[in-house]
Amino acid sequence: MDDNSTRDRIRALVRDVLDKALPQESGSSQGSTSTSSRFVDTAPEIPVTAFDATATRDESSKTVITEDDVRDLANGSVLRIAEGARLTPLAADIVQEKKIEIVRRVSRHGSKASRLIALGADHGGFKMKEELKTFLKGLGHQVHDFGTSSEDPVDYPDLAYAVARSVAEGTADLGIVIDGAGVGSAITANKVPGVRAAACYSVAVARNSREHNDANVLSLGSKTISSAEMREIVQAWLGTELTEERHRKRVAKIQAVERQYQR
Repeated sequence: MDDNSTRDRIRALVRDVLDKALPQESGSSQGSTSTSSRFVDTAPEIPVTAFDATATRDESSKTVITEDDVRDLANGSVLRIAEGARLTPLAADIVQEKKIEIVRRVSRHGSKASRLIALGADHGGFKMKEELKTFLKGLGHQVHDFGTSSEDPVDYPDLAYAVARSVAEGTADLGIVIDGAGVGSAITANKVPGVRAAACYSVAVARNSREHNDANVLSLGSKTISSAEMREIVQAWLGTELTEERHRKRVAKIQAVERQYQR
Protein backbone atom coordinates (compact mmCIF):
# COMPACT_ATOMS: atom_id res chain seq x y z
CA MET A 1 0.00 0.00 0.00
CA ASP A 2 1.46 3.40 -1.00
CA ASP A 3 1.74 6.47 1.26
CA ASN A 4 -1.21 8.27 -0.39
CA SER A 5 -3.53 5.36 0.32
CA THR A 6 -2.38 5.28 3.94
CA ARG A 7 -3.02 9.01 4.41
CA ASP A 8 -6.48 8.67 2.81
CA ARG A 9 -7.41 5.86 5.22
CA ILE A 10 -6.21 7.88 8.23
CA ARG A 11 -8.20 10.93 7.14
CA ALA A 12 -11.30 8.80 6.63
CA LEU A 13 -10.94 7.33 10.11
CA VAL A 14 -10.50 10.80 11.66
CA ARG A 15 -13.59 12.13 9.91
CA ASP A 16 -15.59 9.07 10.96
CA VAL A 17 -14.61 9.56 14.62
CA LEU A 18 -15.43 13.29 14.50
CA ASP A 19 -18.80 12.67 12.83
CA LYS A 20 -19.77 10.30 15.64
CA ALA A 21 -18.35 12.40 18.48
CA LEU A 22 -19.70 15.83 17.48
CA PRO A 23 -23.37 16.85 17.05
CA GLN A 24 -24.81 17.26 13.60
CA GLU A 25 -24.86 20.77 12.14
CA SER A 26 -28.33 22.31 12.13
CA GLY A 27 -30.05 21.80 8.83
CA SER A 28 -27.88 18.80 7.82
CA SER A 29 -29.46 15.46 6.90
CA GLN A 30 -29.20 12.46 9.26
CA GLY A 31 -27.13 10.47 6.87
CA SER A 32 -24.87 13.21 5.65
CA THR A 33 -21.16 12.38 5.58
CA SER A 34 -19.98 15.90 4.72
CA THR A 35 -17.65 17.63 7.15
CA SER A 36 -17.56 21.29 8.13
CA SER A 37 -14.56 23.60 7.82
CA ARG A 38 -13.62 23.00 11.46
CA PHE A 39 -12.28 19.55 10.58
CA VAL A 40 -8.79 18.56 9.46
CA ASP A 41 -6.99 19.72 6.33
CA THR A 42 -8.58 23.18 6.35
CA ALA A 43 -6.87 26.51 7.04
CA PRO A 44 -8.33 29.94 7.89
CA GLU A 45 -8.70 32.21 4.91
CA ILE A 46 -7.23 35.13 6.91
CA PRO A 47 -4.04 34.78 9.01
CA VAL A 48 -4.79 34.64 12.73
CA THR A 49 -2.62 37.71 13.29
CA ALA A 50 -4.71 39.90 11.01
CA PHE A 51 -7.12 42.28 12.76
CA ASP A 52 -9.63 44.80 11.58
CA ALA A 53 -10.02 48.29 13.06
CA THR A 54 -12.39 47.09 15.78
CA ALA A 55 -10.32 44.08 16.86
CA THR A 56 -9.73 43.48 20.55
CA ARG A 57 -6.77 41.66 22.05
CA ASP A 58 -6.66 40.54 25.67
CA GLU A 59 -3.20 40.59 27.25
CA SER A 60 -4.50 41.03 30.80
CA SER A 61 -2.52 38.03 32.05
CA LYS A 62 0.76 39.88 31.51
CA THR A 63 2.46 42.41 33.79
CA VAL A 64 4.67 43.86 31.04
CA ILE A 65 3.46 44.60 27.51
CA THR A 66 6.25 44.52 24.93
CA GLU A 67 6.45 45.54 21.30
CA ASP A 68 5.83 41.91 20.29
CA ASP A 69 2.40 42.09 21.95
CA VAL A 70 1.23 45.09 19.91
CA ARG A 71 3.26 45.16 16.70
CA ASP A 72 0.73 43.19 14.62
CA LEU A 73 -2.36 45.03 15.88
CA ALA A 74 -4.12 47.17 13.29
CA ASN A 75 -4.76 50.88 13.63
CA GLY A 76 -7.57 51.64 16.07
CA SER A 77 -7.52 48.24 17.75
CA VAL A 78 -8.37 47.76 21.43
CA LEU A 79 -5.82 46.25 23.79
CA ARG A 80 -7.01 44.95 27.16
CA ILE A 81 -4.30 44.82 29.82
CA ALA A 82 -4.07 44.24 33.56
CA GLU A 83 -4.64 47.12 35.97
CA GLY A 84 -0.98 47.41 36.95
CA ALA A 85 0.59 46.31 33.67
CA ARG A 86 3.37 48.41 32.19
CA LEU A 87 4.23 49.11 28.57
CA THR A 88 7.83 49.10 27.42
CA PRO A 89 8.89 52.35 25.73
CA LEU A 90 8.84 50.74 22.28
CA ALA A 91 5.42 49.22 22.89
CA ALA A 92 4.12 52.64 23.98
CA ASP A 93 5.46 54.15 20.76
CA ILE A 94 3.59 51.59 18.66
CA VAL A 95 0.39 52.16 20.67
CA GLN A 96 0.67 55.89 20.04
CA GLU A 97 1.49 55.52 16.36
CA LYS A 98 -1.36 53.10 15.65
CA LYS A 99 -3.83 54.90 17.93
CA ILE A 100 -4.49 51.68 19.82
CA GLU A 101 -6.98 52.09 22.66
CA ILE A 102 -5.73 50.82 26.01
CA VAL A 103 -8.40 49.34 28.30
CA ARG A 104 -7.16 48.41 31.77
CA ARG A 105 -8.85 45.66 33.73
CA VAL A 106 -10.04 47.40 36.89
CA SER A 107 -10.40 45.51 40.16
CA ARG A 108 -13.62 45.60 42.18
CA HIS A 109 -11.90 47.95 44.63
CA GLY A 110 -11.11 50.52 41.97
CA SER A 111 -7.97 51.25 39.97
CA LYS A 112 -4.81 52.50 41.58
CA ALA A 113 -2.81 52.25 38.38
CA SER A 114 -4.40 55.27 36.71
CA ARG A 115 -3.35 58.57 38.25
CA LEU A 116 -3.99 62.24 37.58
CA ILE A 117 -0.57 63.74 36.91
CA ALA A 118 0.13 67.47 36.88
CA LEU A 119 2.59 68.37 34.14
CA GLY A 120 4.53 71.57 33.54
CA ALA A 121 7.59 72.77 31.64
CA ASP A 122 9.33 75.95 30.60
CA HIS A 123 10.36 76.68 27.01
CA GLY A 124 13.42 74.42 27.35
CA GLY A 125 11.28 71.47 28.39
CA PHE A 126 8.30 72.13 26.11
CA LYS A 127 9.10 69.47 23.48
CA MET A 128 9.83 66.82 26.09
CA LYS A 129 6.63 67.72 27.94
CA GLU A 130 4.55 67.21 24.82
CA GLU A 131 6.16 63.82 24.24
CA LEU A 132 5.71 62.88 27.89
CA LYS A 133 2.06 63.88 27.84
CA THR A 134 1.33 61.41 25.06
CA PHE A 135 3.43 58.75 26.77
CA LEU A 136 1.54 59.12 30.06
CA LYS A 137 -1.82 58.86 28.36
CA GLY A 138 -0.63 55.72 26.62
CA LEU A 139 0.11 54.26 30.05
CA GLY A 140 -3.47 54.93 31.11
CA HIS A 141 -2.92 58.08 33.19
CA GLN A 142 -4.78 61.37 33.09
CA VAL A 143 -2.79 64.56 32.57
CA HIS A 144 -3.36 68.16 33.70
CA ASP A 145 -1.06 70.24 31.52
CA PHE A 146 -0.14 73.56 33.15
CA GLY A 147 1.96 74.66 30.17
CA THR A 148 3.94 76.16 28.65
CA SER A 149 2.34 75.91 25.22
CA SER A 150 5.28 76.86 22.99
CA GLU A 151 9.04 77.40 22.90
CA ASP A 152 8.66 81.11 23.61
CA PRO A 153 10.72 82.06 26.70
CA VAL A 154 8.94 81.75 30.07
CA ASP A 155 10.09 81.54 33.69
CA TYR A 156 10.41 78.00 35.04
CA PRO A 157 9.38 78.94 38.63
CA ASP A 158 5.88 79.85 37.43
CA LEU A 159 5.28 76.42 35.89
CA ALA A 160 6.96 74.49 38.69
CA TYR A 161 4.90 76.34 41.30
CA ALA A 162 1.63 75.58 39.48
CA VAL A 163 2.41 71.86 39.39
CA ALA A 164 3.64 71.74 42.98
CA ARG A 165 0.59 73.58 44.29
CA SER A 166 -1.70 71.16 42.45
CA VAL A 167 0.01 68.21 44.15
CA ALA A 168 0.06 69.87 47.59
CA GLU A 169 -3.65 70.71 47.39
CA GLY A 170 -4.55 67.19 46.28
CA THR A 171 -6.01 68.12 42.91
CA ALA A 172 -3.31 65.95 41.29
CA ASP A 173 -1.88 62.66 42.52
CA LEU A 174 1.67 63.37 41.35
CA GLY A 175 3.55 66.03 39.41
CA ILE A 176 6.28 66.13 36.78
CA VAL A 177 8.17 69.31 35.87
CA ILE A 178 10.73 69.84 33.12
CA ASP A 179 13.29 72.55 32.43
CA GLY A 180 16.75 72.54 30.89
CA ALA A 181 18.61 71.01 33.84
CA GLY A 182 15.78 69.96 36.17
CA VAL A 183 17.37 71.69 39.16
CA GLY A 184 15.57 75.03 39.21
CA SER A 185 12.12 73.48 38.94
CA ALA A 186 12.93 71.04 41.75
CA ILE A 187 14.09 73.88 44.02
CA THR A 188 10.94 75.88 43.30
CA ALA A 189 8.60 72.94 43.82
CA ASN A 190 10.21 72.13 47.17
CA LYS A 191 9.29 75.58 48.49
CA VAL A 192 5.63 74.48 48.50
CA PRO A 193 4.72 72.77 51.81
CA GLY A 194 3.81 69.14 51.33
CA VAL A 195 5.88 68.72 48.19
CA ARG A 196 8.91 66.45 47.97
CA ALA A 197 10.43 67.08 44.55
CA ALA A 198 13.34 65.06 43.24
CA ALA A 199 15.54 65.86 40.24
CA CYS A 200 16.26 62.48 38.67
CA TYR A 201 18.77 61.62 35.96
CA SER A 202 18.61 57.83 36.03
CA VAL A 203 16.21 54.97 36.65
CA ALA A 204 18.02 54.05 39.88
CA VAL A 205 17.66 57.56 41.30
CA ALA A 206 14.01 57.71 40.24
CA ARG A 207 13.20 54.48 42.07
CA ASN A 208 15.14 55.60 45.12
CA SER A 209 13.33 58.92 45.29
CA ARG A 210 10.00 57.10 45.52
CA GLU A 211 10.95 54.08 47.62
CA HIS A 212 13.06 55.99 50.16
CA ASN A 213 11.78 59.59 50.02
CA ASP A 214 8.17 59.26 48.82
CA ALA A 215 8.82 61.95 46.21
CA ASN A 216 5.56 63.30 44.81
CA VAL A 217 7.04 65.60 42.15
CA LEU A 218 9.58 64.45 39.57
CA SER A 219 11.88 67.05 38.00
CA LEU A 220 13.55 66.31 34.67
CA GLY A 221 16.23 68.11 32.66
CA SER A 222 15.54 68.09 28.94
CA LYS A 223 19.21 68.86 28.18
CA THR A 224 20.57 66.13 30.42
CA ILE A 225 18.58 63.06 29.31
CA SER A 226 17.34 61.63 26.03
CA SER A 227 13.72 60.91 25.16
CA ALA A 228 14.24 57.19 25.72
CA GLU A 229 15.84 57.83 29.12
CA MET A 230 12.98 60.14 30.04
CA ARG A 231 10.44 57.38 29.43
CA GLU A 232 12.40 54.82 31.40
CA ILE A 233 12.84 57.22 34.32
CA VAL A 234 9.17 58.20 34.36
CA GLN A 235 7.97 54.61 34.13
CA ALA A 236 10.28 53.54 36.96
CA TRP A 237 9.23 56.51 39.09
CA LEU A 238 5.52 55.85 38.63
CA GLY A 239 5.95 52.14 39.24
CA THR A 240 7.71 52.46 42.62
CA GLU A 241 6.05 53.03 45.99
CA LEU A 242 7.12 53.78 49.55
CA THR A 243 6.52 50.47 51.34
CA GLU A 244 9.03 49.89 54.15
CA GLU A 245 8.38 51.26 57.63
CA ARG A 246 11.98 52.43 58.11
CA HIS A 247 11.63 54.73 55.10
CA ARG A 248 8.23 55.97 56.28
CA LYS A 249 9.78 57.05 59.60
CA ARG A 250 12.46 59.06 57.79
CA VAL A 251 9.92 60.76 55.54
CA ALA A 252 7.97 61.66 58.69
CA LYS A 253 11.09 63.40 59.99
CA ILE A 254 11.33 65.40 56.76
CA GLN A 255 7.74 66.49 57.29
CA ALA A 256 8.50 67.42 60.91
CA VAL A 257 11.33 69.71 59.78
CA GLU A 258 9.00 71.32 57.26
CA ARG A 259 6.36 72.02 59.91
CA GLN A 260 8.86 73.93 62.03
CA TYR A 261 9.11 76.62 59.37
CA GLN A 262 5.43 76.84 58.47
CA ARG A 263 3.56 79.86 59.78
